[in-house]
Amino acid sequence: MRFNAGYYGHHPVVDYFNAMDPQAYGEKPPYGADLGVKDIGMSVPMGISAANVAGIYSKIRMGAGNIEIQFPGYRMGSRNAQTPEMLGEDQRQAIRELSMANEVKFTTHASFQLMGMMGRDERGNFSIYNATQDMFELKRAIDFQADMGGGSVVIHSGEFERPMTDMYLDDESGRLNLARDPSGRLLFKQAHTQEVDARFELLDDRTHAKIETVQKNRLVAHPVWLRAEHDYGGYDNSDANEGGGNKVFIRKGDYIDYTGRKIENPYDPLKGRVPRFDPDKRLFDVKLKTFEEFRQEAEDYNKWFEQRNGRKPNYYEKIYPEEAYVKATLDAQEGIARGWSLQWSKEAESLFTALKKIEEAKKFYTQLQQTTPPEEQWKLMREDRELFSLTGGFAPPEMKTPVELIKKVEFDIKRRLEYDRSTAASQEQQAKDTNETKQHIITPIKRLEQHGARLYAEAGIHALRKTRDPNNPVTVAIEHIFPERFGGHLEELKWIIKKSRERMVELLTKPEIEYGASMAPEEIDEEKLRKGFKQPNPYYMGVSKEEAEKLAERHIKATLDTGHINLWRKYWQDDPRLTREQNETGFKKWVLDQVESLAKEKMVGNVHLADNYGYHDDHLAPGQGNSPIREIMAILKRYGYEKAVTVEPGADASTDLSDFHGLMKTWRFFGSPVYGMGFRGVGVPQTWADVQYSFFGQNKPPYYVFGAYAPSNDWTLWSAVPLE
Repeated sequence: MRFNAGYYGHHPVVDYFNAMDPQAYGEKPPYGADLGVKDIGMSVPMGISAANVAGIYSKIRMGAGNIEIQFPGYRMGSRNAQTPEMLGEDQRQAIRELSMANEVKFTTHASFQLMGMMGRDERGNFSIYNATQDMFELKRAIDFQADMGGGSVVIHSGEFERPMTDMYLDDESGRLNLARDPSGRLLFKQAHTQEVDARFELLDDRTHAKIETVQKNRLVAHPVWLRAEHDYGGYDNSDANEGGGNKVFIRKGDYIDYTGRKIENPYDPLKGRVPRFDPDKRLFDVKLKTFEEFRQEAEDYNKWFEQRNGRKPNYYEKIYPEEAYVKATLDAQEGIARGWSLQWSKEAESLFTALKKIEEAKKFYTQLQQTTPPEEQWKLMREDRELFSLTGGFAPPEMKTPVELIKKVEFDIKRRLEYDRSTAASQEQQAKDTNETKQHIITPIKRLEQHGARLYAEAGIHALRKTRDPNNPVTVAIEHIFPERFGGHLEELKWIIKKSRERMVELLTKPEIEYGASMAPEEIDEEKLRKGFKQPNPYYMGVSKEEAEKLAERHIKATLDTGHINLWRKYWQDDPRLTREQNETGFKKWVLDQVESLAKEKMVGNVHLADNYGYHDDHLAPGQGNSPIREIMAILKRYGYEKAVTVEPGADASTDLSDFHGLMKTWRFFGSPVYGMGFRGVGVPQTWADVQYSFFGQNKPPYYVFGAYAPSNDWTLWSAVPLE
């Protein structure tokens, strides 16, 4: 009798009649990834693959070594789409007992409908409130996994759509385009026109609703700003109205005003840059600008910010090309509104003067009329030609006193003044509203960095608080999903995890944070709203930054999916200089480089095994498609990965005998041998064909069945001969 030092350290091998785990015999599988039957488990979507705890147990009895319990339901569950809260304490206790009795580890998959922490609704808008509800969905999956003793909780990361040709990320070296290789060759695109007509979504950071979709091939009319044509010494316009200003050196390309002074703040809505005037055309220069020109516009702003503030702008402060593009359209609206405001204000100033003069005239003629004898009053009369003019001369002019005519003119001036005042005020209001809107236009990644990362961090802290055994922590494992959405690229996934960990460290170490706990009513003025105001931090633990970083790394990790990463295949752009085989090698190298980058940083906390042909996530069993799964697992093992590896059966449930056959195919794919007494004779080992598709131990259909194997003793053939 031998004892195994691995999973079955306290059980004799003889207890297992048909052990299929090579580790039980101290052997290594031949494929290099060191995975055996016990290592590779399967997912069980509740309501689809299993209806209850008994359904979970059936997978264990078939041989699953670990199980990921998945919850398809969202918020309110149903029979076919269950949620964590549909399994009460009795069911949870039963699952815990299954885990202990069968030495099976459990992980959890939060609702399939969760797509990150952006809170996108069915209309395409984003909402902090929806995102918070999604976090609650994640938290109840965390609670469930905590009741299982610990382990990973998977959530999808499809945050928002972005063009595949312009997948940008900022790092210390600058802005990286993940869609291109180091030579600049485009690796991915969703349509043959996307390089020129890519679309970018933009949000209002107050409402978080989508306000605009920018398309690269749309031209935008925008002023040609007045710039210095050569270097020279001059003055800035800080005191231009008083004729002063500071001596400055003006370089070629600096923004200047019409007097040649350098503009101190080109982006000031009132005293900023001015359009160039063409004296020949007697018009201000306006040009149709391309998206690439707005890329330069954004770079100019970010450089100006750095020079002005002595530091680089952070994510929220910098301007991206798509933001500059939309702000340009609003510049025109703001300029028109401000121009009309100035025009009507100027008219109002003239009317104020006229009203003052007419008041003086009214006093004079009132006094004159009072001192003139009645018989002489006719000499003061004046013609009122308004009716004469309106009727084209057919009605004779009326004779009225000067006071009557003055009162009529006074009424018209006051009415005109009211109109001009209202118009000027409304145009100024529109200009200010437009300028305010410009300040709140953001790309979705800014919202994700500011609010989405915080919600992930809060979920990580919830997992920390729910962890009972530090050696088996509850972990939020964020999964890259579809290539079309941010987070689908593994570099984007790393960015989400890093930002979420940074925010978790901040929440654990800072006594006060923005949007903390409100202890008492407080006046919140506009300045506080703009800059963010600090409140007591409900997540503060008083730990050191180093300890907080370790906790964040332990409780926020990644889920790597071998099927999802293969979906990039359909968007891969073959290099026409290479053969088909070389391009296939190139794609696989890209996949494996991405996986290695993730594995190197020890971010992987869960692995999903699935296969496909690169078009759709149909969840074929590993080895049935063209994803480089063996190579992926070899990389993960090389970097020390030892956590859950879960097959996600899908197609096998429909096209094969059962979803469990997907797991058996995976065992076979990874070369796990079949150990046991065998049915082929002495010295002849069992094979997967004997097990996977056998009938009562035979790999061919039976000639007859009898006894308990027969469905019913009443069965007969068409000839009425008993079935025996």
